[in-house]
Amino acid sequence: MKREIGMDAQELLYENWPGQFDSFSHLEFACAIPQVLFLISTVKQNGKPNLCFHSWSSFGGDAGGYFAVMQNISHLSHTYRNIVREGEFCINFVSADYYANCIATIVNNTVPEDEFEAGGFTLEKAQTVKAPRVAESFMTLECRLACNVDLSKQGLNSMIIGRVLNVAVEESYIEGVDQRYGRQGFMYNIHEPADYATGQLQDTHVASLDVLGSYAQFKNKPFGHKNQF
Repeated sequence: MKREIGMDAQELLYENWPGQFDSFSHLEFACAIPQVLFLISTVKQNGKPNLCFHSWSSFGGDAGGYFAVMQNISHLSHTYRNIVREGEFCINFVSADYYANCIATIVNNTVPEDEFEAGGFTLEKAQTVKAPRVAESFMTLECRLACNVDLSKQGLNSMIIGRVLNVAVEESYIEGVDQRYGRQGFMYNIHEPADYATGQLQDTHVASLDVLGSYAQFKNKPFGHKNQF
């Protein structure tokens, strides 16, 4: 039996704070689909470096380019204003070891503050954009603004698409999968998953990948049988 969840948020779920289902669709919490976490680095109008701890994104492309697609960039944020004004940004992937540092950039995010300093991160010069890179990042995408779309037409958030101009990868992460896809690699956001029994939203959880096997291992399994690893 499956639970059906419609467009009426009050059918099932309850906000943790007023306006939560305006900033985020209630389906965000009903689905709670894990998404990779990263730091968006930009430059404020006063020249101070800015960091935004973000998720809700995807990455892909073709022969015409590779693109970072970021949902839910708030129109009220420094990050949105910086990207629109400067037309560029960096996406910095750090491991879960830096989660507390990332949270510190949210707590200390006023205009006068250097958010690299607030989070204990080291500023590193990018190759193709003015926005700085996070030196502690094991992989950074340097991006130029390609598209800015308010999908919901509510004037609250934008989908920002960046064309990736350059990628910087820490040498120890280039070979194999252990570093990039284990505890020291990408970290994921499980955003306040809903408890369907009570309608309450649970705490946000942080996750990392557990690699189960290769494509070759999967394709040799008999069709219709449960995979065993």
